[in-house]
Amino acid sequence: MADCPPGFVQFLRAAKAATYAAQGGDASVAPALPDSRQLEFRDGAFLYRDIYVGMFRFVGQEVIYLGERALWSMSYAGGLAPGVAHDAARPVYAFLRRALLAPSPELPVRGPRELTAEIMRYVCSSQGSLHWFHGSESIHQNGRAVFELRFSGGMLA
Repeated sequence: MADCPPGFVQFLRAAKAATYAAQGGDASVAPALPDSRQLEFRDGAFLYRDIYVGMFRFVGQEVIYLGERALWSMSYAGGLAPGVAHDAARPVYAFLRRALLAPSPELPVRGPRELTAEIMRYVCSSQGSLHWFHGSESIHQNGRAVFELRFSGGMLA
């Protein structure tokens, strides 16, 4: 990933694996915004911050700082597909976290291009590079869409 600061891609992968996808409490910090959740991961001069609102439907933003300067960001919005009952969320989001732990080598901002296990199928489609990208992902259960998300972002400088 040419033109990224040294260590950036490795940090991005580590930060994503240590925050939402890990579902551990270690990354949670007091949120800056009311009714939001905030996750952080720090390594050396890099800081990753993910702030989102909502649960079954949500919107959020990830920012990576190098020192005091915002370097990279990604916005996302999605959640359970229309008509999917809230009690279906637990297995869907567990499968999403599994997908997020296996990011695409070409663009490690969400999950792999495809992941299938038992009755679930995750699909991620994206365009661009870490400098400027957008895409979408979905999860299907028994062929029915149960989760959808859109994302976009890139380098800020």
